[in-house]
Amino acid sequence: MKKAILSIAIFTIALISSTETFAQKFSKLDVSPMDAASYPTNWRNADKLVKIIYSRPQLKGRKLDKLAPKDKVWRTGANEAAEITFYKDVTFGDKQVKAGTYTLFTIPKDGDWTVILSNQKNVWGSYFYDESEDVVRVAGKVSKLEEPVEAFSIAFEGEDDTATMFMAWGKTVVAVPVKG
Repeated sequence: MKKAILSIAIFTIALISSTETFAQKFSKLDVSPMDAASYPTNWRNADKLVKIIYSRPQLKGRKLDKLAPKDKVWRTGANEAAEITFYKDVTFGDKQVKAGTYTLFTIPKDGDWTVILSNQKNVWGSYFYDESEDVVRVAGKVSKLEEPVEAFSIAFEGEDDTATMFMAWGKTVVAVPVKG
């Protein structure tokens, strides 16, 4: 009996001492969390026309033009510049665009905003924006919302292969048509 108890004790000690533990450090929740929007909006539909990955800054009492200054290139969100993928050749605004992934920049203005698709990839912010990499520039039609949107948001609405991309923040909403 003593041998059996001793064997179990030795086996337990060997098992405990051989188990490795890891102290992982995970980052805190981002204050401007990453999000995605796509069309069609049904996530289970694998046949997408477009998908955009972006970060969602919040106003937190600040003015929109302080975070997205007028007449200056903006990353269209926070952190890394937004990336938009078209899974088919499309008409974006009024311009033809080949299927592929592009960086989305905008230039906020008093009137319609300029919406830019760029060949630049893996861009943090708009600090290194290079106009020579522009694929197209289109006008994003601006309208006003009655209720403000606290966190920058992108959504698509449409039917069949025709949609509109809406970008909203504060009381401003910018619309760009996308047609497959």
